[in-house]
Amino acid sequence: MDRYEQFRSAAIDRGMPEDEVGRFAEHLRFAVWAWPGKDGEEAVGHMGGLPRLPVGVQWPGGESPLPFIGSVDCAALPRAEGLGLPADGSLLFFLHHEEDMDEHPSPAYSRVLYVPAGTETEVAAPPPDHDSRTFFCEDIAFLIPEQRITARVRPELPDWIEDRDARFEAGNVKQLCEIVGELWPETDDRYRSTLQIGGYCRNVGSSDDPHSQMSFDSVQKRAAGSDLSIDERRRLQDEEKHQLVREWLPLAQFPTQSEVYYGCFLLRAEDLAAERFDQMRSYTMFTE
Repeated sequence: MDRYEQFRSAAIDRGMPEDEVGRFAEHLRFAVWAWPGKDGEEAVGHMGGLPRLPVGVQWPGGESPLPFIGSVDCAALPRAEGLGLPADGSLLFFLHHEEDMDEHPSPAYSRVLYVPAGTETEVAAPPPDHDSRTFFCEDIAFLIPEQRITARVRPELPDWIEDRDARFEAGNVKQLCEIVGELWPETDDRYRSTLQIGGYCRNVGSSDDPHSQMSFDSVQKRAAGSDLSIDERRRLQDEEKHQLVREWLPLAQFPTQSEVYYGCFLLRAEDLAAERFDQMRSYTMFTE
């Protein structure tokens, strides 16, 4: 029995109407949360350190190398229903958060590299002059100290799910949320997580969340030269955002070495299934 079946069975056993349970389950997602592991816990990858790159592949970024955030072993990750990650191989994440914040969505300052299983790899040498490479606004080292990470699967629901005025309307929504909490009790993992794969985008600090930024940019482009009212633009942005939330999954979310920047990589579900990681969009956010 997978987690969705587990939820449906528990909700229907409580007398919840099947159609309501089904509509609610459409918004229930499962994410992989990772954090620094302790001795005896299975490692699924590491944050920081040096990446293992395919032999002959240069450090991403060329003459302006991108800081290495971390990597995960897809075969070691716990399986999360609805999250079509590769069954094996490794995912490597790179981000220059300051440049990305100024220029997103730009592919120049972020990268996801998928290394299929069986690929001959080697630990990459640090980029030339890495000791002297720091960021513009903060004195942060280019190389991040390495930490082994472990992971588990956690449920996630959209922030608006219990809002009576939201477009999802269900008289039993509060009880359904409680069932999710009983099946998978809240822990402190959320507060010590250094990497989240899947689920929903976090709304961090003063920045708009990535889907809001994407919907704003899309509507502005579509409405260029028109006389649409502010209210009409907001309505279109709201519709666009809900569609984008369904289409674009947060492939990776993580704090950076900076106290004021937070990384978020998005990828369409269809591109994830097809392993088209070059289609990733990065939206770095301010934490303040």
